[in-house]
Amino acid sequence: MKKVIFMLTTIFLLAACNEGKKTDKETIADDIDYTTFEYKVDRFADIEILRYPVSGFNSLSLQQKELIYYLSQAALEGRDILWDQHNRYNLTIRRVCEGLYENYMGDKSTDDWKNFETYLKQIWMANGIHHHYSEDKIIPKFSQEYFTTIVKSVDPGRMPFRDGMAADETLNEIIPVMFDPSFMPKRMSQAQGSDIVQTSAVNFYEGVTQKEVENFYNSMKDPNDDTPVSYGLNSKVTKEDGVVVEKVWKLGGMYDKAIERIIGWLEKASAIAENEQQKDIIDTLIEFYKSGSLETFDEYSVKWVKDTDSRIDFINGFIETYTDPMGLKGSWESIVNFKSIEASKRTSIISDNAQWFEDNSPIDDKFKKEEVKGVSAKVITVAILGGDTYPATPIGINLPNADWIRRDHGSKSVTIDNITFAYGKASEGDGFKEEFMWSDEEVELSKKYGALTDNLHTDLHECLGHGSGKLLPGVSTDVLQAYASPLEETRADLFALYYLADPKLVELGLLPDNEAYKAEYYSYIMNGAMTQLTRIQPGKDIEQAHMRNRATISNWVIEKGKEDNVVAFEKRDDKTYIVVNDYEKLRSLFGELLSEVQRIKSEGDFEAGKVLIETYGVKVNQDLHKEVMSRYESLDIAPYKGFVNPVYKLVTDDNGKVVDVTVSYNENYVNQQMRYSKQYSVLPLKN
Repeated sequence: MKKVIFMLTTIFLLAACNEGKKTDKETIADDIDYTTFEYKVDRFADIEILRYPVSGFNSLSLQQKELIYYLSQAALEGRDILWDQHNRYNLTIRRVCEGLYENYMGDKSTDDWKNFETYLKQIWMANGIHHHYSEDKIIPKFSQEYFTTIVKSVDPGRMPFRDGMAADETLNEIIPVMFDPSFMPKRMSQAQGSDIVQTSAVNFYEGVTQKEVENFYNSMKDPNDDTPVSYGLNSKVTKEDGVVVEKVWKLGGMYDKAIERIIGWLEKASAIAENEQQKDIIDTLIEFYKSGSLETFDEYSVKWVKDTDSRIDFINGFIETYTDPMGLKGSWESIVNFKSIEASKRTSIISDNAQWFEDNSPIDDKFKKEEVKGVSAKVITVAILGGDTYPATPIGINLPNADWIRRDHGSKSVTIDNITFAYGKASEGDGFKEEFMWSDEEVELSKKYGALTDNLHTDLHECLGHGSGKLLPGVSTDVLQAYASPLEETRADLFALYYLADPKLVELGLLPDNEAYKAEYYSYIMNGAMTQLTRIQPGKDIEQAHMRNRATISNWVIEKGKEDNVVAFEKRDDKTYIVVNDYEKLRSLFGELLSEVQRIKSEGDFEAGKVLIETYGVKVNQDLHKEVMSRYESLDIAPYKGFVNPVYKLVTDDNGKVVDVTVSYNENYVNQQMRYSKQYSVLPLKN
């Protein structure tokens, strides 16, 4: 699970698992000149591209730096897998557009060309033609006539047309995909009452219905198996001769060429692993890629979660299922990182007290874990982002996702320090707090405690929230279907919110006083009920899982607390604000909702989960939306942030022996994307 989902002003806009938040510079080592470090790289459409510093890299041993290099290469080799997973036309469209960008010799001063450049930057950000967050198709602001003209103006020998196809054939294939708003409009559809498999543009399914997919996997399941594999995690479902089959993503299977190169870099990493345990983990992952066996993937996950000693760590594989409407298929991703020693003291305190938090949770005792096992938490410095974590990246992660592994072996939670730091630096002085917060009191509270409480919310969400509670015997992990992800994020957020106000955090030295938590409470409700609406197009419902989660919590507590005026919308100077009148009662409401959401998950109550999300987490107040958008636009803040990666290079002596690994930060967004497309692109246009 990601607290996946990006940043807090921006902090307040993106406070989800895959989302970035502010931090204090004190957690960042000083081997980088922060007075000259350029965080901002590019700005286009609704997106700003940033850099992140890899502080502490130069203090690592040569072995550790070389290990990071090989793991980083493995992280970049899976890029095209994700593009193809997102849509079967993505690779063709991207490569044609990149061919134009590199080879078009016509007038590049026109608005059409500038709009074309923006479109290319947008699809790079989204890893495909659908928006990375809203799931809506990105419609070009240049005409298909213009696109046709410039494609045909380029020497065909310099364009990546598929299988000897001419320009006309390629254009006939991709123009409807690019320009027709009604064709593949949503990357992932969650529309109630529709066939979400057939109405989603993802490339996880082809020629099959939702019911056929459900029947296919239900037939595999043993209701008495309490250690089930993650059925369907690493495959595409299609039909052959009218029979539903899986095309497994493995060596010799689908995505073979990219997987072969991932394995090659992992083998180099295995050879210089920090210890035998880490080597065994890497070797088991290699075996998974070779066999495609989900049992082997579980074996790898168990070994990985037990490794709490290695300084260098990584994620690599088919992991999160947010992009699959059925919640089954893992999008390819990778993160390479190393532990931030000083900052991890905070998360160690939390994990060391995991049993206390579980025992004192406001949920029914029958849903609590009798024994919390293997909870580990750390603050990390990211060295490279790949696949589904690039360019948009989470600020917190808790893995593995398999409930039985979490139950029997525990989980690993991380808060990503240098990403949150970069978000914070980029958002300084943007005027967001002053525009949307009710009074100077909330602004000052946020400035004083916001970074601290925001990081603690992430720590609690990832370390304890996702790992808390248990399923009752016989409850399937996928029974909540399309509502599983937003409900799980709701549960983890509520757990964190409830405990942020607990005196235990002051007792443990994690908060300075019993007032600090109010900073996160206020910003969370303001975000969930108001400011996150900047991510929604006018007239649209909320569909993204983390947004549904935050809207559900915020709208539910506002409604349930209305009689006591716990939280209210107030008007001043024709502007709407959130006002929290009773923080203690707000905490009680968080606890009440946490109890219900845990019950829903533990019992597998699909109907109750559906009603909760659909009632509070989907619909948008259009008048409020219009107002928020207007006020936000006046600040000139990009609602979405992405990143470029640093560049690592091996330094060798005359004999070819590695003597150092350097890191640099001078590559811009366009150059990096174009280089990646040349260096890490081996898949055919159709897979």
